[in-house]
Amino acid sequence: MEERVFENKRLIAFVSNSAWSVYNFRLDVLRHLKEQGYEILVIAPDDEYSGLLIKEGFRFLALEFNNRSENPIRDLRLYWRLRSIYRRLKPDFIFHYVVKPNIYGSLAAHADNLKSISVVTGLGYAFARKNWLYRLTKFLYRISLKRAKEVWFLNNEDAKIFTSQHIVNIRKMKVLPGEGVNTDYFSKLNFNSSPKERFVFLMSTRLLKSKGVSIYVDAARILKRKGIFADFDLIGFFEKHHPDSIAEKDLKKWETEGLVNYRGFARDVREFLASADCFIFPSFYHEGIPKCLMEAASMELPIITSLNRGCKEVVTEGLNGFICNSNDPFDLADKMEKMINLSRDERLRMGKSGRQLVVKKFNVLQVIGEYERTLSTFLK
Repeated sequence: MEERVFENKRLIAFVSNSAWSVYNFRLDVLRHLKEQGYEILVIAPDDEYSGLLIKEGFRFLALEFNNRSENPIRDLRLYWRLRSIYRRLKPDFIFHYVVKPNIYGSLAAHADNLKSISVVTGLGYAFARKNWLYRLTKFLYRISLKRAKEVWFLNNEDAKIFTSQHIVNIRKMKVLPGEGVNTDYFSKLNFNSSPKERFVFLMSTRLLKSKGVSIYVDAARILKRKGIFADFDLIGFFEKHHPDSIAEKDLKKWETEGLVNYRGFARDVREFLASADCFIFPSFYHEGIPKCLMEAASMELPIITSLNRGCKEVVTEGLNGFICNSNDPFDLADKMEKMINLSRDERLRMGKSGRQLVVKKFNVLQVIGEYERTLSTFLK
């Protein structure tokens, strides 16, 4: 394992559950901090995005741990691995993301008197049911977050839950405008879409049940039985070992029935967004602020999403899209039919309103500013 040889630069560590999430959600932040003279270290399980992070000039340290394990004894290994890394490399500041790095990373950093911040990117699977896993996670969060300098949330509802249930003190809480989106990169000007024969709906997501994939498929079924024909496109990747994963056989069955067109996984979603007429995201997952919604709105796509925390923050009903009831394919189908029946000019106005909202509220430059201010405060 590498020793710390960083030419006296301040070392900032980013610890997450995958290299993919760091690259897709925080790349603009990391690039900016590197330009400001910080040395960037990413600590995460190795995947195909590790090399892309290294090409960007960041250091990458592979840390294998089971994201889905429900065994707290086994998870203690993560604490000791991070403790060993922190003791040896002594980062000047650490940002932890998602449940296990937040819990065990915060404890490990505190044990060696290192400064850290926990970023709660969404409540996730553990908060979906009020079972023993939920109670254990809440207990571990309560202990570990006391050790963090601040705790960041991506929406007000998550922050309210953590404060009202006395998991974190409101004085160390901060709510960010999601993780932000690069509105220059996700711009309608990037691609020119040609005229289409049929209306195109698009959903882009991790292929999890709680993201609403089957709700989307059922809505397509409802519309087709009413004689309303459109293209229902889907892009995303499988998480085979996730307990909430969509089965590949189910997706193939939906394709065979002609309900959905699965386009596979796309590293660059902009061309798909540019060729669609409306973006769909009927999630009932405990979201932060879904980046897929911010990207779609930034590219001037009208949106239909669910009345769900994190999702409804990106849509103003009737202004840049519609909000449907959670876990309700019939209401989603109604909203999709309503979108089809709008004139092209009405949808264009919706798209422009959506981009204005994202530029004002969710621009990644605002998020970058929070990171800059935080580091300048704690690294005096």
